[in-house]
Amino acid sequence: MKLQLHTDIFKAFFTLGLTAFGGPVAHIAYFRQAFVENRRWLSDEDFTQLLAVSQTLPGPASSQLGFAIGLYRGGILGAINAFIAFTLPSALALILFATYVVAIASPLKDTVLHGLQLVALPVVADAVWKMSRQLCPDLNRRIIAGLSLLFLLLMPFSFSQFIVMGFGAIAGLYLLQPNTTSQTFSLNLPYGKKTASLFFTLFLMLFFIPFLNIDQPLFHFITIFYQAGATVFGGGHVVLPLLENKIVFTGLISSEQFLAGYGAAQAVPGPLFTISAYLGALLPGESGGVTGAIVSLCTLFLPGFLLILAVLPFWQSLQNNAVIQKSLLGINAAMVGLLAAALYQPIWQHVINSYADIIIALTGFILLNVFRLSPVVIVLWCLAGSIITSLL
Repeated sequence: MKLQLHTDIFKAFFTLGLTAFGGPVAHIAYFRQAFVENRRWLSDEDFTQLLAVSQTLPGPASSQLGFAIGLYRGGILGAINAFIAFTLPSALALILFATYVVAIASPLKDTVLHGLQLVALPVVADAVWKMSRQLCPDLNRRIIAGLSLLFLLLMPFSFSQFIVMGFGAIAGLYLLQPNTTSQTFSLNLPYGKKTASLFFTLFLMLFFIPFLNIDQPLFHFITIFYQAGATVFGGGHVVLPLLENKIVFTGLISSEQFLAGYGAAQAVPGPLFTISAYLGALLPGESGGVTGAIVSLCTLFLPGFLLILAVLPFWQSLQNNAVIQKSLLGINAAMVGLLAAALYQPIWQHVINSYADIIIALTGFILLNVFRLSPVVIVLWCLAGSIITSLL
C-alpha cells in the first residue's frame, strides 16, 4: 500500500516536472489542477493554507508547495519523493547543458550563450514589473523598494542584501499595516510541535555553520547555496543576485556562464532553483561535476524545506501575529528593490553589447509581458536574434 502511495506521488510530480513550464505562478495553477481538482488529494481550503505558508517563507514557493503537498499525502518520505520527482527533469537537463554545451569550444557556442544571457533581461524585467505590482501596491512599500534599490546601486557589496532585508523588516514594522482578518488552520500533520522545533533548530545550525571556519572547498560551496536558499524572499528570480555575489564576484565562474545558465533555466520546465545544479556542475576542481551539481541543488532547496517542516504546526499563531506580518510585508517590498538592482548589475552591464541587443531584449519583454507568451518562446527569440545579428 505504501509502495503504491509513493509510486503515485512520484509519477504525479515527475509528470509535472516534465510539463510545468511558466514559472512559479503557473506551477501553483498546475498543482491545484492536479491535486485538488483531478486527484482530490486535498481540499481547496487545505491547498490554500499550504500555499499561504509557502508564499510567506523564504525559499522557492512552488517547490515548497509541492513539498508540502507530498508531506500531506505521504509524510516526510512523501515530501522528499515529491521534491525529487518534480526537480529531476530540469536538474538533469541543466547538468547536461553545463557539461556538454558550456564546455565545448565553438564560435556558435559563444553566440548561443550570448542569446541565453539576453533571456535574463526580459525575464527579470517582467518579474520586477509583476512583483512590484503584487508586493508594492501602496506608497509606503514603493518607498521601501525604491530606497532598497538606491542603496544597492550605491553600495554593491556582498553584505548589502542582508542590510536591505533588515531595513525592509524594520520599515515594515513602522510603516505597514497587517492583515486584520483572522485566519484558521486545521491541517492534519504527521508530526507535532516538538519535532517541528527540531527542524527549526537544524535550520539555524546549518545557517550558522560557516562560523566553524572549516577549510574545505565543497563545504564552502555548501554554505553559499544554503545561506542563499535561507534568505531568498520573492521566488526563484531573487536568488540571482544572492548567488551572483558569492559565485561570480569571487571568480568561481564567469558572469557569462552564470547568465547563460539563467537563460537556459528559462527553457526547461520545473523550478528555477534548479539553476543550482548547473552552477554546481561548473564549480572548479573536484567540487564540481555531478557531485557539485547534486550538493548545490540539495543545499539550495534544503532551508526552504526545513522551514516548511518547522513552521506548519505553528502556522495558526504565526499567521495572525501582527509583528511577523508587517516585517514580512516590508522584506518582500525590499526584495523588489533587490531584484531591480540586479536587473542593472549584473544583467544589463554584462549582457547589452549593442543596440541590437537592446532591441532583442525589449522585444522579448513585450512578447512576455504584453502578449503573455511562454518563456520558452522568449528563449527561442533571443537565441534566433543573437544568431542573426552575429551573421550580419
